Amino acid sequence: MELEMREKCGVFGVFNHSKAADLTYYGLHALQHRGQESAGIVVSDGKTFRHHRGMGLVTQVFSRDILNGLNGNMAIGHVRYSTSGASSIQNAQPLVFKYSEGDLAVAHNGNLVNANIERKVLHQQGAIFQTTTDTEIIAHLIARSSKKYFSQAAPEVLKMLDGSFALLIMTEKQMLVALDRQGLRPLSLGKIGDSIVAASETCALNAVNATFWRDVEPGEWLLIDEKGIQTGRFAAKGEVSLCSFEFVYFARPDSVIHGRSVLAIRKELGQILAKEHPVQADVVVAVPESSVPAALGYAQESGIPYEMGIIKNPYAGRSFIEPTQELRDLAVRLKLSGVQEILENKKVVLVDDSIVRGTTSKRIVELIRQAGAKEVHVRITSPMVKNPCFYGIDMPTKEELFANKHEHEQAMGEAIGADSLAFLSTEGLLEAVDVDLAETSRRCIACFSGAYPTKLYLK
Repeated sequence: MELEMREKCGVFGVFNHSKAADLTYYGLHALQHRGQESAGIVVSDGKTFRHHRGMGLVTQVFSRDILNGLNGNMAIGHVRYSTSGASSIQNAQPLVFKYSEGDLAVAHNGNLVNANIERKVLHQQGAIFQTTTDTEIIAHLIARSSKKYFSQAAPEVLKMLDGSFALLIMTEKQMLVALDRQGLRPLSLGKIGDSIVAASETCALNAVNATFWRDVEPGEWLLIDEKGIQTGRFAAKGEVSLCSFEFVYFARPDSVIHGRSVLAIRKELGQILAKEHPVQADVVVAVPESSVPAALGYAQESGIPYEMGIIKNPYAGRSFIEPTQELRDLAVRLKLSGVQEILENKKVVLVDDSIVRGTTSKRIVELIRQAGAKEVHVRITSPMVKNPCFYGIDMPTKEELFANKHEHEQAMGEAIGADSLAFLSTEGLLEAVDVDLAETSRRCIACFSGAYPTKLYLK
């Protein structure tokens, strides 16, 4: 996976459990792949909020002593990578506020495409913002709602939001769960006895031994309190436009989204890629770790053996934070290393899930050649990324995208030093995620096609 494309965020919540903070901690740990910059948990005992947030991984932010101090039977948590707003403790979520009706906490996965418009209106009305995230807009809109009670105000505010959002909003006694009208982000519900659990992915439900209940529907909200569960809609039920990159890269392989195994889909992506773009080679190698299932699928379909030709160091830092290109190159070498015994004098099929700027792909091809590979044939399990994402994936501008700098695949392959380069077709992608070509609106493929499922409100 190109190091320039970052994960979004992950949310987790639990209602009516004596160990709410502990469960949320373990749930966030399972969602760590969705954001590594900050983590936070807010807990309520029915009267008072207790919360803790910090920069870093979940295990770095929370200690046993901190968790012991987060007493309550209801909690929401968040892991973050900044796609809107700077990477700072002020922007770490869940965000916590006090307003006329009490305490309010908000955890948000996604991006609001109408954030600038709403922020401008709120500024004109005198609102003072404490963060630079679009998430804070949601709290301001609830606080200024003409509806007095949270149970009425929150569903009304949801109608004003446009873009992508998997939302958990909590007061001292209530929790609201909501998903944007296109269903751009995944959001699942589970149960532990009488307790309700909400999570960005089912892998987090598994981590706390929760039984999967159902997915939250696009345009749906659920209000959970001591009286039970109320459900409603803030938008009419329409076509689902779930982000296709959830299947290609972002979701954990052991998650299930809309009834589909992410692992099985990634293997099928590799199988279809092998049919579309076969090559004579000695070994199939994956860019670890997200591309391993696809590489296995490619090997299975092609009959070319799969080998662990690249080893990932799980303790290496992230290369994009290094200040110079030379240091970034060294950081990549610390993170990935080629296995000479497997690659030397071999014709290699290198399977990866995407190319964004191309710089990382070039370095990995160089690494494989330095290990002695005779030929390197790069195969990508997604179509060309030609358009930026406005829904919560940190992508470069259209002009910076690698696919827009070159006229055809041959030129792109030469640019990264590969003997050949080929991408999965859009038809192949949609076949793997089980969507008919006539129903492409059921998956968001805007970064490939340029057809966005919402208005963008661009300046």
